[in-house]
Amino acid sequence: MSAKHPPPDSQEQVNFGYQKVSATEKTERVGAVFRAVAKRYDVMNDIMSFGSHRIFKRMVLHMSGIRQGHKVLDLAGGTGDMAALFAGVVGPEGAVVLADLNEDMMRVGRDRLLDDGLTQISFCRAPAESLPFQNQQFDCACISFGLRNFTDKDQALRELLRVLKPGAALLVLEFSKPTDPLLEGAYKAFQTLWPPIGRALVGDSQPYQYLMDSIRVHPDQKALRQMFTDAGFVDAEYHNLLGGIAAIHRGRKPMDAHTAD
Repeated sequence: MSAKHPPPDSQEQVNFGYQKVSATEKTERVGAVFRAVAKRYDVMNDIMSFGSHRIFKRMVLHMSGIRQGHKVLDLAGGTGDMAALFAGVVGPEGAVVLADLNEDMMRVGRDRLLDDGLTQISFCRAPAESLPFQNQQFDCACISFGLRNFTDKDQALRELLRVLKPGAALLVLEFSKPTDPLLEGAYKAFQTLWPPIGRALVGDSQPYQYLMDSIRVHPDQKALRQMFTDAGFVDAEYHNLLGGIAAIHRGRKPMDAHTAD
């Protein structure tokens, strides 16, 4: 089922970190970033977050409300950390779809998850702005540290609303804005270490320069909550983590929602 709203025009100017580029160029450049880091992505996440991202993802799982037999969409699921957690709850009677635009990231995740015997996970290469799923397919959807990379965040949120069942939740775990100025200053100083660490571990600092810049231009907590509401979600809320360094946003599709065919 195609989206009601078209994807962004290929020449529309969007953010790639602090740079303004066309929508097409952003898609290509984000793809190149994640191709460069796919094999060491999980190692770098552990180093840069001191392992805290794993705790955050378990919090998302707890907040999702999913149960055995549910069908879950893990959008921008990358190497599959969240998909594995969801699979452990929905069980063999349920299903998890890991969707990502980057084949290199999915390949790393696919190899690991299949080796772990998680056969209820399927994989789909798809742009967030035009999901190849029928209306009202999923009991829950999640984006974990991926929303800031989307070419059109508003369109992606509308697409997620479309494919969710009435009453189902969307959860977005993402870097956000620290609430304390001193913490914000310390965190920005820490971020400046990421490019040299990236150069040392993966041989390329540019992906981690982009990571730092993309975090700083990403909508703050209140702005993202409003984006949820504007997309049609109800009960939109957020929960700060580590003083706002990251946040979990959650919203639900209205029970009386009717998605046009």
